Amino acid sequence: AQKDQQRIPGIDKMVVEGDSLSIGQHQFDVLEVPGHTSAHIAYWFKDDAILFCGDTLFSLGCGRLFEGTPEQMWHSLKKIRQLPDQTQIYCAHEYTESNARFAILLEPGNTTLKEKLRRIQEQRKQGLPTIPSSMQTEKQLNPFLRVDDEEFQCRIGMSNADPIQVFTEIRRQKDNFHD
Repeated sequence: AQKDQQRIPGIDKMVVEGDSLSIGQHQFDVLEVPGHTSAHIAYWFKDDAILFCGDTLFSLGCGRLFEGTPEQMWHSLKKIRQLPDQTQIYCAHEYTESNARFAILLEPGNTTLKEKLRRIQEQRKQGLPTIPSSMQTEKQLNPFLRVDDEEFQCRIGMSNADPIQVFTEIRRQKDNFHD
């Protein structure tokens, strides 16, 4: 990203939100998604319904806030959440199993989430990745994409709270979660 120009020696192509680039026959747009870092970016391949989001969104989780603020991360997650349900999410790390365990702590009665964890554990036992995830799954199960959902807020004891407060609290809990 252009904002990271000083931190990346030898950078020769700087991008900003709205830039469209291509790799072979595949065209993609640059999305600015600060939160994990102040200049984090993602690549949206609209025609292929694929998002490469780095450490902004993980399967059933999101990145730590190293430089960004909760407000920035929530804005970035809402931007990503607007993508079509069939979008395949490619994140930078395989944290799905740990993220699922944390999500279940928040919602111990969520049977869909428990079933998802069972499938994740089976995949990992077989040495298979859990990535990509789908936007549909993330919208349904990822707690960080649901901080503005009244039902979710009620389940975690934060009814009618501001989404940024909910995000900040569950991010704090995840930061202290030891799997």
